[in-house]
Amino acid sequence: MLMKHDGLFVPCEADDDDEMFPVGIFVFNITRMTAYLHAIKRSTDAVTVSEFHRSKSTINESHLDSVDLKKPVIVAEISPGRYNLIDGHHRMAKARRIELATLPAYRLQAHEHLQFLTTRKAYDAYIDYWNGKVKDQA
Repeated sequence: MLMKHDGLFVPCEADDDDEMFPVGIFVFNITRMTAYLHAIKRSTDAVTVSEFHRSKSTINESHLDSVDLKKPVIVAEISPGRYNLIDGHHRMAKARRIELATLPAYRLQAHEHLQFLTTRKAYDAYIDYWNGKVKDQA
């Protein structure tokens, strides 16, 4: 389904201590996203650990012992039907190491996580990116 540019889109504000997830031009405010998920009492489902690629980011080894595997990771639809891990890289790494098959997860569709982009430029680029993916599948 093609998305339309919303002229009223307001970028998600970021405080200095907010956790962010940058992917090129796309920067998501994870702190606000998590607060939203808790506020709406979003239910979780399970994601299969082996379906997600190993993170290219550096894992803080000393942090792994304290990671709570009951805390849901966040996966976001980054193209139609395709989800990427955007929060919980340490949890995913720990799950792999102990050979855990699944983790609890919040699964956000594209229209849900767009509100957590931090710039208008990223929002517009994401809409164009998404629509290109939809056209490629047609």
